[in-house]
Amino acid sequence: MTLPTEPPPEFGHQLRQYFGFEADYVNLNHGSYGSVPNPVSQATAANFRYMEGNIDRFMRLHLPEHLRPARHRMAKFVGAGPEEIVFVPNASHGINTVLKNLVWNKGDIIITATTTYGSIGRTAQYISELPPHPSVSLFELKFPTTRASLLQAFRVHVDTLYTKLQVAQRAISDGKKLKIVAIIDSIASNPGAYLPWKEMVTICHERSVLTVVDAAHSVGQEPNINLSEARPDFWVSNCHKWLFAKRPCAILYVPKRNQHLIQSPFPTPFSYMSPKEPRENFGGSHFVEMFGWTGTIDFSEFLSIQSALDFRQWLGGEQKISDYCHSLALSGGKRLSELLGTPLLDPTGEFTLNMVNVGLPLALTTPDNAITHEFLLRSLLEGWRVSAAVFLHNGRWWVRASAQVWNEISDFEYLAKALKDSCEKVELKYRRKVPVKL
Repeated sequence: MTLPTEPPPEFGHQLRQYFGFEADYVNLNHGSYGSVPNPVSQATAANFRYMEGNIDRFMRLHLPEHLRPARHRMAKFVGAGPEEIVFVPNASHGINTVLKNLVWNKGDIIITATTTYGSIGRTAQYISELPPHPSVSLFELKFPTTRASLLQAFRVHVDTLYTKLQVAQRAISDGKKLKIVAIIDSIASNPGAYLPWKEMVTICHERSVLTVVDAAHSVGQEPNINLSEARPDFWVSNCHKWLFAKRPCAILYVPKRNQHLIQSPFPTPFSYMSPKEPRENFGGSHFVEMFGWTGTIDFSEFLSIQSALDFRQWLGGEQKISDYCHSLALSGGKRLSELLGTPLLDPTGEFTLNMVNVGLPLALTTPDNAITHEFLLRSLLEGWRVSAAVFLHNGRWWVRASAQVWNEISDFEYLAKALKDSCEKVELKYRRKVPVKL
């Protein structure tokens, strides 16, 4: 990748020139799809052209040598062993890979939460509806709360299930060992809240509960991840959200102690090895080999990690990026709350990294929440040319704003104007039965 020759400007609107945004677009929803810097797009396009120059040679002979340094670099970035990280398209794909590789028994339990991402919660439901029908246990996680209260409630939930499982285990005569698998958010999507996931993993390990950490928002947002120290059983994070890689791109972490549980990626590749096959003569990590090529895809997205990390170094490094985005999320959220006259979901900031959640000036519910949600999104995106995530939580409408290096406090002030106007239109539509247009 060829980095810009000039030093980076101050963080804020001056950095917009390095991204492909439309001139009048205010992006406060980086957390949904990420945003690719122009230098990363250019480097990715160059990689694609190189691949296309002789695609057979690249795919058949040189793909591993290009993936290896990118994979090793990401392993170091998250504090994992180089043979414990593989690439997958996105976090949902990685978590499905884990959950659908586990061998389920009747009586097994999957823990989800009220904040579990929609498709992941549905995946757990899908697994429970297939024989042998493991059950799903929902952990109620509602804000406002505190980290201490959350951990205490989670411990009680896990302990209760563990006691139940022990009783069920004693009644089994066929020797099958029952298990609990907990799906844990590192940073929940809606609300955008930084959870004490490392402590939750520790609680699970005390009760021999397997942990699958949905860290979709972690890489590039959460500092000091250090997976070797946190020791989750499985962990997956998107690199196209906060790291500036090209979508789709994610990493799946499976420590060596658990790699025997992952028999096959999806789809199953040529490199799949049956447990019945001898492995003593196989060189290297079979786990990595299996995920090296699962079908014909554009590998330039995975390789974009290299240019994304180079771009972040040019900006000044992880600490500088983290400090700016976190500070702006706190100050921007406070300003948005003042202008809307509504509360912050996390007034102390203990759950806040680079995403902040503020209440909307709306009645607690509307006659049709799905229509209201679409109306608000259309009003923001098409009427005001601003993006932010709106959602319902604990009986109230909220907005989630993502702070990124190109944002300034004025973006939050503009969002406040857009939200006031949009919410007023909702009130007119439902309370006064007045037809409104965007």
